[in-house]
Amino acid sequence: MATPAQSLGRKPRVLSLGSVSWAGEDFVSKFEDICDLHTIQPTDRDGTVQAIADARKTRGPFDAVLILMGNGAYERFDEGLLGPLVPELKIIGSVNAGYSEFDLEWLNKNRVLVCNTVDAVAEPTADITIFLMLAALRDTSRFEQEIRTGGWRGGAKVPLLDPHGKKLGIIGMGKIGRHVARKSRVFGMDVQYYNRNQLSPELEQSLDAKYCSSVKELIETSDVISINCPLSSETRGLIGAEEFTHMKDGVILINTGRGAVVDEKALIDALEAGKVARCGLDVFDGEPRVNDYFRKSTRCIVQPHMGSWTDVAWKNAYHEAMNNVTSYFTRGKPISPVNSF
Repeated sequence: MATPAQSLGRKPRVLSLGSVSWAGEDFVSKFEDICDLHTIQPTDRDGTVQAIADARKTRGPFDAVLILMGNGAYERFDEGLLGPLVPELKIIGSVNAGYSEFDLEWLNKNRVLVCNTVDAVAEPTADITIFLMLAALRDTSRFEQEIRTGGWRGGAKVPLLDPHGKKLGIIGMGKIGRHVARKSRVFGMDVQYYNRNQLSPELEQSLDAKYCSSVKELIETSDVISINCPLSSETRGLIGAEEFTHMKDGVILINTGRGAVVDEKALIDALEAGKVARCGLDVFDGEPRVNDYFRKSTRCIVQPHMGSWTDVAWKNAYHEAMNNVTSYFTRGKPISPVNSF
C-alpha cells in the first residue's frame, strides 16, 4: 500500500506557523528531505487568519500544519483559522501537550489528524509544578513584595510550611503527574493520586503512590493538591465551590494543568476565607486575560503559562511535532494522534 507521501506524487507541503529554528539545522534539513516546508510568522488572531489564507492562495495547497510555541495569541484552532486549508489538510503537528484549543469536532468532520507532544514538555511542566508548590508553602510572594518595598518579614506568619511529611494529592497521573510524584519524593512528601484509570501495581510501587478512588477522597486528605490533568468536558470545573468545602483548612492548591479545570471564582472565595492558604498558578481560565485578583494577591504565586518554556523543552517539542508529520507521510500513521475517525 502506498504511503500518503507516495499517493501525493510530490513532497508533502507543510505550513509552519512560526520558525522551526529551535529544532536545529540538522533536524530541519532532514525534515526538508521529506517535506516541502513553508513558513509564515503568526501575529494576533486576525493577522494570522489572513496570513494563512494568503499562504494558501500563493503557496498552497498544504497537506500539514505545524503549530509552534507562542500560539496563544491566535488560537483557537478551528474553521475560522484553518478553514482555507481544507480539504487538502491531513495532519496537524502541535508542540502543545494539551489539545483543548483544537476544535476536534470540526477537525474530525474534515478528517484532519491532530497530534500533541507526549514527552517534551512533561518534565519541565513538572519542574514548574514543584517550583510553585515550594513557593506557595514558603509564602514567597509575600516576602518578595515585603523586601522589594523596604520591609523585612513584616506581618508574615512564621514559621512557614515545610514539604516534608505533607501529603501531596495529584489529580491526573499522566506523564506530568508521574514526574511530579517522583520529584516530590526528594522533599519527603507522601504521594496519593486520582486518575481516570488506576496505574498498574508495578508503576504505583515505583512511584510509591497511593490510589484514591475519587476526587473527593483525594481532596479531603491532601495537604497540597496539584492539578495535572488535561481540560476536557469531564474536567472543566472539576474543582468548584463544593470541592473546596471538602478540602482541609489551609490547603495549598497548584494548577499547571488548564485554568478552566478550576472554578476561579470559587478559588478566590476559598483564598479569602482561608480554606486555601495559598495557590500556585501557571494556567488561567481565558488566558492571556487574567483575573486581577491573581495578579495582585500575595496569596497567589503566578506564572504566565511558562511550564514548558525552556530551551530543552522547545527543542524536544519541535522534534516531536515534526516527527508526527513525517511519520504520517512516510509510514501512514503519526506517533501521538489525539483523535481518530
